[in-house]
Amino acid sequence: MKRTVQLAALAAALVCAGVVVSVAARGQGHGPTPINPAVTYEKNCATCHGKDGSARTFKSRHHEHARDLTDPKWQTDVTDERIYNTIANGKGKMPAFKRKLTDEQITSLVAYVRGLKR
Repeated sequence: MKRTVQLAALAAALVCAGVVVSVAARGQGHGPTPINPAVTYEKNCATCHGKDGSARTFKSRHHEHARDLTDPKWQTDVTDERIYNTIANGKGKMPAFKRKLTDEQITSLVAYVRGLKR
C-alpha cells in the first residue's frame, strides 16, 4: 500500500513537471503577451469596418453605417487622439471598447487604422 501511494505521488509529480515544461516550452508564463493589432482588429472591428477597413460589409451596408477607414481625406483630417477616443468611448452606433480592450490594445489599433490608408 505504501509503495502504491509513493508511485502515485511520483506519477503526479511527473505529470505536473511535464505540464510546467510544456508551458515553458511554448513561452507562456514569461512576461506579458505581445499585442497583435491585426488580431485585435479582426476580432473587434472587421465585422463593421471590413478586413481591409473599407467598410464594405453586409452589416455596414444594411444595419449600420461604418466609417471607411481607408479614406485618405478622413485619414488626413482626423487626429490620433480622436481615433483613440472613438475606439475607447464609441460614437453613434459604434460601441465603446474601453472596458473590453486595454489602453495598449487601443493604442495599437490607432496605429493599425493609420496603416489602412489608401
